[in-house]
Order: sequence, then C-alpha cells, then structure tokens
Amino acid sequence: MRLMGLDVGSKTVGVAVSDPLGWTAQGITVISIDENQNDYGLDELSNLVNKYDITKFVLGLPKNMNNSSGERVLAVKHYGEIIKSKFHKDVDYIDERLTTVEAERMLVEEGNVSREKRRKKIDKVAATLILQNYLDLKGNI
Repeated sequence: MRLMGLDVGSKTVGVAVSDPLGWTAQGITVISIDENQNDYGLDELSNLVNKYDITKFVLGLPKNMNNSSGERVLAVKHYGEIIKSKFHKDVDYIDERLTTVEAERMLVEEGNVSREKRRKKIDKVAATLILQNYLDLKGNI
C-alpha cells in the first residue's frame, strides 16, 4: 500500500510516492500538464498509479499565508476531484504553504544545482515534502 503525493501547478505536477510501509516519501517525476487545455497528464499518472500500486493521493493545498483559500486552492481541489473520479481512490489534502520555498532552499544548499536544473526539480522536491509532511502528521499507513 503506497500513497502518492502531488504538487499540482497549472503547468506541472510534481509526483512523489511513499515506501510500502508508509514511512518515507521519494520524489519520482514531474508531469507536464496544461490546465487551460484541460490536459491533466492522466495517462502518465495512470501508469505511475499502476506501477506503484497507489492506494491514496495526497495533494498539497497552496493556501495563502493568512490561511485563506485562493484560486489555486480551487484548481487543486478540481484536480483532486478529477483523479478521484478516474482512479476511484481516496484523495486527501494537506496545507503546503512554504513547501516550494523550502524545496528551493534545499536545492540551493546542494550548491551544485544550476537555476535551470532547480526549476526542473523543484516540483518533485515539493511533492516529496508534501507527502513526507502528511506521513509524519498521520503516522504510517
């Protein structure tokens, strides 16, 4: 039983999975999407769901710093409804405030990662942080 963490943006979705025991999260990829064209990367996501035998999705909610919900929260919840309907798996949400900032900081601290490479990796690292925070909060699955 594995969980999949998703960092949903308007152009990309960072993807992470838990280990089979639900202790740790590992970033695996970034899927290109285009919300404006209703292209949600579902074929690629389906391959990953099957490959890792995913039982539940965890999506990061990009709330505002004052805890209010904006346009991106609605977009993430819409994506959650789409994948819940397609895959018939539970979807849970966790506050993701500052995970992208933390992911950027972690990549900068690596020292040898160029700005271009950081931009390509940041969504995967953010998805990993989202899922790890969820696992730490909820305990092992």
